[in-house]
Amino acid sequence: MIPGRYNGPPSSGNGGWVSGLVAGHTPVTDDAPAVSVRLHLPPPLDRPLVLEPGDPADPDSRTVLRDGADVVASAVAVPTPAGAVPPPVTVEVARDAETRGITAAEHPFPTCYGCGPLHPDGLRLRSGPVAGTTGLYAATWTPRDAAPPEVWAALDCPGGKAAGFPTTLMVLGTMTAQILTPPVVGREHVVTSWSRGDDGRKRHAGSALFTADGRLLARAEQTWIAIDRPV
Repeated sequence: MIPGRYNGPPSSGNGGWVSGLVAGHTPVTDDAPAVSVRLHLPPPLDRPLVLEPGDPADPDSRTVLRDGADVVASAVAVPTPAGAVPPPVTVEVARDAETRGITAAEHPFPTCYGCGPLHPDGLRLRSGPVAGTTGLYAATWTPRDAAPPEVWAALDCPGGKAAGFPTTLMVLGTMTAQILTPPVVGREHVVTSWSRGDDGRKRHAGSALFTADGRLLARAEQTWIAIDRPV
């Protein structure tokens, strides 16, 4: 069951949090240390789901999240994403970028767990464009939990902002991430994100989590799907 507090759009789960939940049950190897998750359906909230973990003995096996006969999400271990990660920015630069993040009035899903300003206990990641750069976004994050769903959620919404949300309304389609080192609970971190180009209705983005002194802890790549209306 995905508790209702972990929503993205009001009636479905936050794509990053759900992807991290599925990824946390997906075996990885030295050759495939990252996990790629595909969201097949909007993740339903507050109802029983079945999670089928991947087989550690089979590197090609997939972890599957099911809603009855329907596949909600599937995941498989993959190599580290090949795209370059832009250099980190300081906490001070990230805080300045947050001043240019979208407001609750501008947000199509203002109660989103990852970035909604009106979620009562969400992450409230307010990614904004970094001054003096082209296409780089940043936000600060002080984690309360270092579990994979929280880290994936922190990497998720910032990628959407860099991909063009909310000017283009979109939802997460696939996300590939690797956690190198879990973040430290209670310490301020920096999340950066950047566009990786467009392909029709698909918007591609990258994101990364750093310590305050610039050490890379996790990275992700996402494919977002442009939609015509909220789901």
